[in-house]
Formats: sequence, structure tokens, C-alpha cells
Amino acid sequence: MRAKWVGLLGVAAACALVPSLPSLGSEATRMVRDTPLVRPVAVSAPEPSLLVENTFHVTHGIEVGDRLLLVNDDYAIRAGQVAPGVAVEADGDLTGSPDRVGVYSDTVRFCRGPTCLDEHITLVVHRNVPWEPGVLTFPGKVGAMIDSVIQIDGGPPDVLATFTVTDASKLPANVAIGPDGHVGGVPVRPGVSEIPVRICVAGNCAGVVVTLIVV
Repeated sequence: MRAKWVGLLGVAAACALVPSLPSLGSEATRMVRDTPLVRPVAVSAPEPSLLVENTFHVTHGIEVGDRLLLVNDDYAIRAGQVAPGVAVEADGDLTGSPDRVGVYSDTVRFCRGPTCLDEHITLVVHRNVPWEPGVLTFPGKVGAMIDSVIQIDGGPPDVLATFTVTDASKLPANVAIGPDGHVGGVPVRPGVSEIPVRICVAGNCAGVVVTLIVV
């Protein structure tokens, strides 16, 4: 009889403990339900620029001679003003003379059929700071490398000058003048060459003659 009571007490104690034990199945279900789902976010790549260059350095009071160059010629340009005194034409030409010094950013619209895209362009209008070229005569020897640079004195700070040979037929064989003013090459014949070059500093341009003397 005593053994029977001991057995009944043991069963009762076990039953009392069962409610206090966590249910592994219910806990796992609750954890799954409460854990937020992390869904991948699609990040679209930025649209490539339609312009080869979108920043232009110009000079206050001097006619702008720049042009918007499109990567894709299928787009038409909506004409409009982009800075005080300066407008973009339908053919991409920037026209007019800047009225005020400063940095101006505006949106130009490009359309292909019913689809239009907006591109930002920036005009940096500099004060009219005089400049002049340095040495324009360079010596050379047949068969020897020429490695020189046309220097610029003056002009707005931190603005690179651009150089354009306006008559390439005047260049001696195997010699070139780059858009950065670098004069280089290996002359193959002696002689004196006078090469017309247009130099622009922030849209302030002048024509010069570069002389190469090859012996």
C-alpha cells in the first residue's frame, strides 16, 4: 500500500513539472514567426551620362565657344538658358557672353521620341584674368626626341589651357602638338616650321605661332 502511494506521488510531481517546461516546438514556431524576413533590395545602376563633358570653364564678358558633345547622337537637345547671359542651342552650341562671375548649374533636357532625360551641366564663370604664352620657339635635332611643353603665364588659377593646331599641314613629319600643349616627336628632316596654334584659357582664346627649328 505504501509503495502504491509513493508511485502516485511521483506521477503527480511529474505532471506538475510538465506545464513549467517550455515547449521546444512552440518556441521554434514563435521564433520563426517573430524573425523579420530580410528581402533583397534591387539597386538600379545610375544612368550613364549622355554628355562627354558636363563642366565648362568660361570667362566673364567673353563670348562662349563651347559645345555639348553627346555620347549618343540620337537625342535631340531642348534649347534654353543655362547661366546668366549663356544659352544652349538645339544643335548643342553654348552661346552668349556670361554676365556674372560664379558657378551655375542647370538642367538640359535631351529627348529621343517620347522619352526625355535630364542632364546637369555646370558653367564656371571666371574673372577676366590676363594670360600670355611662354616660350614658343623650340629647337630639335633629326632623329632625337623633342619633349617640351608650351607654358602659360597668368590666367585664372587651377584652369588648364587647351591647345589646338589650326593647320596640321604646318607640322613637321613625326612631330605633334597635343591639346595639353605638349610638343613631342622625333623629327626626320631638318628645317624651320611655323605652326599656328589656338590657345584657350577658360574660353579666353588667342592665336599664336609655334616655331620648331630642327637641325
